[in-house]
Amino acid sequence: MILCCGEALIDMIPEATNLGQEGFVPHCGGAVFNTAIALGRLGVRTGMLTGLSNDMFGRQLTDALAASHVDTRLVINSDRPTTLAFVKLVGGHASYTFYDENSAGRMLADSDMPPLGDDVSALYFGGISLACEPGAEAYLALAKRHARERAVIVDPNIRAGFIADEARYRARLEALIAHTDVLKVSDEDLNWILGTPLSLAQKAEALLQKGPALVIVTRGGEGATGYLRGGVAVDVPAQRVQIADTVGAGDTFNAGVMAKLSEKGLLSKEKLAALGPDELREALSFGAKVAAVTVSRAGANPPWADEL
Repeated sequence: MILCCGEALIDMIPEATNLGQEGFVPHCGGAVFNTAIALGRLGVRTGMLTGLSNDMFGRQLTDALAASHVDTRLVINSDRPTTLAFVKLVGGHASYTFYDENSAGRMLADSDMPPLGDDVSALYFGGISLACEPGAEAYLALAKRHARERAVIVDPNIRAGFIADEARYRARLEALIAHTDVLKVSDEDLNWILGTPLSLAQKAEALLQKGPALVIVTRGGEGATGYLRGGVAVDVPAQRVQIADTVGAGDTFNAGVMAKLSEKGLLSKEKLAALGPDELREALSFGAKVAAVTVSRAGANPPWADEL
């Protein structure tokens, strides 16, 4: 089972009302939540480890996970509020205003983390849950505790506005990368992590030296490149579709890559360390295919396996 560890929140999406004014409609979201949903819909055995509220929004998130066949046994419930993200869409691109203080997800501590069963073969981390303390420290401790025997996949999905203490965040990310097998970053993430005047390829090579067996760099509509140790680079194009919006595109891409690696029996530390270019190309291409469906329709609405 792939265990997705991180935020689940409510995206408040603007919609017109019959009064002519704009209102907000609650939709389930969060980078890690979106990836878990996409994996579940692709038929991959998937679980979610997060903090969820007992409020009405927490119940909405729990129901959505179950509807997409995501195992919720490791969810940590509390009476704290649900994180809310108010979304503004301009030209199909989203910007966010977050309300996250004292939330059920953010306030997780290492002592809250449940033991993991032998059925958990891989851990996925990412999003704002790596930036917001104290939960960010709890997720780092979880990764360190289980990285020796389980594959670790990370997409930091960096949102600079969430980083209260840049030095602490950079130190935490550096520690997590050292325990990571697959690191996925956007070109913007990569340039934030390494601000030096190097090419994207050179920066990806520098990250490979920090621990990962594979670094994937996405470039929006320009496709993605996977970098393996030894100077191997594999490019795949983005699939051309009519874009409704880009919400959840990267999260769904991640799910597609992990789903294909899992299907091929490659989502383990040993197999990832020996990954070849043909296997990598197949995984990246499937990620691009799945993401193309998501961006072709409104909201983070990843496809089911039979839609592909």
